[in-house]
Amino acid sequence: MEVNEAAVAYSKQKISIEEYLEMENASLEKHEYYKGEVFAMSGAKIPHVRITDNFLFQLKLKLKEKKCQPYGGDLRIHIPSNTLFTYPDISIICGEVITLDNDEFNALNPTVIIEVLSKTTKNYDRGEKFKLYRDITTLKEYILVDSESVHIEVFRLNDNNHWELEEYNDANVYLEIKAIDESILIAEIYEGVNISREA
Repeated sequence: MEVNEAAVAYSKQKISIEEYLEMENASLEKHEYYKGEVFAMSGAKIPHVRITDNFLFQLKLKLKEKKCQPYGGDLRIHIPSNTLFTYPDISIICGEVITLDNDEFNALNPTVIIEVLSKTTKNYDRGEKFKLYRDITTLKEYILVDSESVHIEVFRLNDNNHWELEEYNDANVYLEIKAIDESILIAEIYEGVNISREA
């Protein structure tokens, strides 16, 4: 999903979390919330959708009946320490899903977050959004998948509590998701997507 300018549908300059949740639960569209501002989320292009679907499908196969489970873009993630409410393309949660006030809507404890990049969101996803995601105490890996070329960036939290980057540019190798002890052939993530592939 792509994040647009602050939603004009909301008449107030700033709204509370309670107001946002009330409006969002009644809305047919998705909106991101950050520090009182609400941002509309628009649809994605076909390569973005295919990559997301492929990735989620592979994760569901790998994690069937295991303690870690993948969720698609309908799951809202909340970070209480910085107020962000957002809808990552894919989240993986290990163990019980902890939600805000047990509301069954706003998950607090993702182990892995995966975002599929587009031209309009790649800078936000790599920069400010990753900074906000790092406030999630359970987060171990943050994965960015380019939708215009075979390129995947994996940020992993190491034993010293520092984030390290590993990059993948070859469709014929396996992407390692160490936080869940699984790997996926990158060609399967990009299956059906008409973009350049490295040999």
